[in-house]
Amino acid sequence: MLTTNPKTLSPSPFIHKTLINPKYSSTSPKFLNFNSLIRCKCNQVTERGILFDTGETFFRQESAIGRDLGVLSAALYKQSKGQLRVLDAMCGCGIRSLRYLVESKADFVLANDANESHRRVILENLAQVERFQGEKKRWVVTHCEANRVLTDCYLQRDYFDFIDIDSFGSDSSFFLRAAFSSLKLDGLVYVTSTDGYSSGGHRPFHSLAAYGAYVRPMPYANELGLRILIGGAVREASVLGYHVTPLFSYYSYHGPVFRVLLRMNRGKLPDNRDYGFICYCYRCGNSQAVSWSELGRIRCPCSNSKDAASLVVSGPMWTGPLHSAAYIMEMLNLAEQWGWVGNGAGTDLEKLLKRMVEESDPRLPFGYIKLDEVACRAQTNTPSIRTIMNSLHKVT
Repeated sequence: MLTTNPKTLSPSPFIHKTLINPKYSSTSPKFLNFNSLIRCKCNQVTERGILFDTGETFFRQESAIGRDLGVLSAALYKQSKGQLRVLDAMCGCGIRSLRYLVESKADFVLANDANESHRRVILENLAQVERFQGEKKRWVVTHCEANRVLTDCYLQRDYFDFIDIDSFGSDSSFFLRAAFSSLKLDGLVYVTSTDGYSSGGHRPFHSLAAYGAYVRPMPYANELGLRILIGGAVREASVLGYHVTPLFSYYSYHGPVFRVLLRMNRGKLPDNRDYGFICYCYRCGNSQAVSWSELGRIRCPCSNSKDAASLVVSGPMWTGPLHSAAYIMEMLNLAEQWGWVGNGAGTDLEKLLKRMVEESDPRLPFGYIKLDEVACRAQTNTPSIRTIMNSLHKVT
C-alpha cells in the first residue's frame, strides 16, 4: 500500500478549556462554536456543548474525537435495536458516560471507576441527567476494579449492549474475556491500547504475553498496534465460542492511542484467513500476509528461498479489514444529521471518517511504503502529493 500519510488520525478540534452555558438539543447535538468561547482557569471543560468538570481525574481533550466515534456508534446501536445499555468500565471524570446518556440516548449507563476519590466529580457531572426515569434508574456509579465489575455483571446475568474500556498500556487484553462474557450477542465493545512500544516491535515478549503476538520492528507500527489489538480480541473471543468483527479502527498520535470498535456474535472465527502473520522485507519494502500453513516456507519475490535475512515476521494478528465501509458511512450520515460535519463544522472528524471509508477498500493491502522510499528506489525526485494522488486515482 502506497501512502503519503501513514497515520489514520486527525488533530482534535477540542483544544481549549472553556466555560459556556451548557445548552444542547435533545435530538441533534450541535458542533461547538469556538468563536464565542472564553477561557476559564477552572477545571470545567465543554465538549460538544456539554459542560463538565474534570476535577483531579486523568483527562485528555485530544481524545475528544475518540469519544465522538464512541457516541456515534452507541447512537446507531440505539437507533437499530431500540435500546442501549452502556457499561463505562473506566469512566474517569464521567464525560463518556454523560455523553452516552445525553447524545446517544442510552437507557442506562453504569459508570465505573476504581478510584473512589473521583466519586464527587462523577456524580456532579452525571447529575445533569435525571437519575430516575419513573422507577428505572438512568445511571449508576460504582468503584470497583474493571475486571470485577465486568465479572459481577456476567454472574448476575446483567448484560450490556455497549462496553467502553478506555484502559492504559496493554491492559485491555486483561479485561477482554470478562467484557465479552458480560456483552449481549451482537453487542459492541470499544477497546483501547496505549502500548506504542509493543506495536513498534521494541517489546516482542510483552506483546506476546498481552496479545499473543510476537511483533518485530516494521515501518507501519501504528497499523500493527491496531492489528495486534484486534488479534488479541479475536483470540479471547474464540476461547469463549464467539467471533468479533472490527467496525472501525482509530489511531491517534497523543499517547499514542489505539481504539477499536468490535461487534461480537456467537460462533468461532470460521477460518484463520484473517488471523495470521505479516512479513516485511527490508531489502525491497514488500509486505505480505502469511497463513499458518505457509510457516516455514516464507520467501520474498525479490530473493530466493535460501536468502531470508532481509525478512521479518510478526504475528499472529488480525490481517483482515480494519473498518467496515458501510458502518462508517452510517456514522458519517449521523454526524451530518447532528451538524458535527459539513459546512465547515468538524472538518477533522469528517476527514477521519472519509479516510476510514477509503481505507476500507478491500483491494488495499495492509501496511504501506513511504513515497520517499519509492522515489529513492526509482532513483528519481519525490513527486508532489497532488501529482501522485492524481496518478493513483487515474489508475483506479
